[in-house]
Amino acid sequence: MTDPLNSLFEAASDIQSHRLDSARIAKNFTDLHAALTPAEASIEAARCYFCYDAPCTTACPTGIDIPAFIQKIRTGNTLGAAKTILSENIMGGMCARVCPTEVLCEEVCVRNTHESKPVEIGRLQRYATDPVLQAQRPLFTRAKDSSYSVAVVGGGPAGLSCAHRLAQLGHQVCIFEAREKIAGLNEYGIAAYKANDDIAALEARYILSIGGIEVKTGIQLGVDTSLAELRETYDAVFLAAGLDDTRSLNIEGEDTPGVMDAVEYIASLRQS
Repeated sequence: MTDPLNSLFEAASDIQSHRLDSARIAKNFTDLHAALTPAEASIEAARCYFCYDAPCTTACPTGIDIPAFIQKIRTGNTLGAAKTILSENIMGGMCARVCPTEVLCEEVCVRNTHESKPVEIGRLQRYATDPVLQAQRPLFTRAKDSSYSVAVVGGGPAGLSCAHRLAQLGHQVCIFEAREKIAGLNEYGIAAYKANDDIAALEARYILSIGGIEVKTGIQLGVDTSLAELRETYDAVFLAAGLDDTRSLNIEGEDTPGVMDAVEYIASLRQS
């Protein structure tokens, strides 16, 4: 009897890349949610009640002052809005795209009780941060050299955020990343329709532009260096290795050759 899995893999091996033209690819991998136009952003910002106790801010895992940045958008101060966002979350550009706002800030928006439709906080956040990232406009400065050095193990969101804040304080930072590129899950694990236009690389470049941050890729802790070596060389070590693996389904066949988890599959598409 023919193994159906083997038949599937044999059929898949005949699938070739570059079968779609550039127009079809652009259509298939466009933004899940399009960026707001200035007029749309102005109208959406005006829907905010600018609540004093701001349940949206309380629900935000990074504590962004949401009414404050929306108020700045409403008054035309987009750059100020970006500064408010990025001061609390330097990766606010990517978060604007991938954060599950529908179960966080937007779920508790007071507008839900009046119109059953929250203020589109995520899209407003993207409206504010995109121009800064695209122009690589500096909003933060590095303090005077503190003479302290810190090793950051892992170049993903946690590692990059930590490195940027340390650089702001004047510390010298070295990021050790096991893969060829930094940005972690943002670079390797986010579907293209949520993170197109190389937003992960653009954001990482913006973070590094503050200065004082060195990046060493292809260095794996426990293989190419050790915690003891890092502690001997640097004044402090921050471990930001990220998630080790995806969850197992514990079903028959999940270890069969050719079967991959979602993050691995997305990474292969993103890096192709």
